[in-house]
Formats: sequence, C-alpha cells, structure tokens
Amino acid sequence: MKFAIIAAGEGSRLAAEGINAPKPMVKVHGEHLIDRLIRVFMKNNAEEIVVICNDKTTIVSRHLLELEEDGLRGQPVPLQFKVRSTPSSMHSFFQLRELLAGSPFVLTTVDTIFREQEFCQYVKAFKEVLAEGGDGLMGVTNYIDDEKPLYVGTDEAMNVTGFYDANDTQCTYISGGIYGLAPSALETLDDCMERGESRMRNFQRGLVRDGRKLKAFAFSKVLDIDHASDIEKAEALLDEKA
Repeated sequence: MKFAIIAAGEGSRLAAEGINAPKPMVKVHGEHLIDRLIRVFMKNNAEEIVVICNDKTTIVSRHLLELEEDGLRGQPVPLQFKVRSTPSSMHSFFQLRELLAGSPFVLTTVDTIFREQEFCQYVKAFKEVLAEGGDGLMGVTNYIDDEKPLYVGTDEAMNVTGFYDANDTQCTYISGGIYGLAPSALETLDDCMERGESRMRNFQRGLVRDGRKLKAFAFSKVLDIDHASDIEKAEALLDEKA
C-alpha cells in the first residue's frame, strides 16, 4: 500500500498570524508535520510515500531531499516527491497520479492531525474494505472545528451516500480529509480534471457520481492546522487519552 501527502499549500493564514515556517515544517510537539505523517505511514508498512510540495520556497523540498537521502531518524524512507505549485488540492493530487497508479493508497494533506492508534485501525479497516471489493474508505469525524466543513452522508452500515457543503440532510459526520482509495479512483480523478473541476470535495462527489463503493470510518477527532491557535489544539488532541 502506498501513502500520499499533499503539502503544496502556502500556509498564508498561518503566515499572517506570525508563523513563518512553511506549513509542512510547522511543529506539533516538536515534530514537523511532514515528519509526523511520514513516521506514522512507515509504522503502517508503507510500500512507498509520495509527496507534493510547492516551489515557493526551497525549505520543504530540501528537507524532503534530506529524508530521501538520509532517512528519518536513521530509518530509510521509501520516498518520492514532486515540487510543483498548483491551483487547488485536486490539481496537487493529479500531479501525484502517475506515482500512485496500480496500487491502493491512503492520501491526506500535510496538516491533518489524528490519533495514531485510530489511524492504525483505519488502515486495517481499509484493507478489509478492499478485500470485500470496495473502492474506498473515507476518514470522517463528528468533531467539527472547520470553517467550511464537508458533510458526509452515511447509512446505518457506514456506506457513504453523498458529500454536501451544507448539512441540510442532518449528516452525522464531516470529512476528515483522509482518503483510502483503490486504484480505480484515479479514473474519477481524470474525469474531474477533464470537467475542469477543482478542490478535493468535488473529487469526492465525483466518486459518488461514478458509483464507487465507499465506506466511512469514524475517527473521534480530526483537525487541520490552518491558524496559529490550531497548533495548541493539535497538541491537546494528541495529549488526550483515547
């Protein structure tokens, strides 16, 4: 199984609040966000880890080059990365397409914070979904701390029924920005790009439109690092006992 990280955002809101480090290099409990994800992915037996970062600064790409050459804390990292600036998260995903083809993969953005133990359970559940012929397992949460959440419709068996900008249908969950997908999902990505669509939420809607069989996996809490205050929230989450 491969793992992918979208780390191409500029972190403009963080910069406006005095956080000068590029978002992938922001630290939570003394650990860079990019390093934390790579460490967790390796813990879950990553066959390969693919990353996209932007070309606005060389700080992140230099760090990734060091990881590629020297490993993480002395452990070799099966890393490939691209340096591109893109107009949206979906375009960033598309840049990684060729590196993800032919294998199931888990994709997330660099600032996604979750409990490691829950992520291990998620990866196990994703493998079960694939074994049963499913197309994907979407990480969701009922913890809402997002300015523009994407609501996820589910049935009693946690099958995904839709993705919505507004909670008109009284959804229990929102997207946690963690996507476990079969290789066939890349066909939906291609179609979305041909349609001129952008943003990952439109890709998720495309999966439903194409009839992909998606399940939802409930994390207790997932949050993103969009503001300086989110760093403290993230550290508090990771300090909580499950």
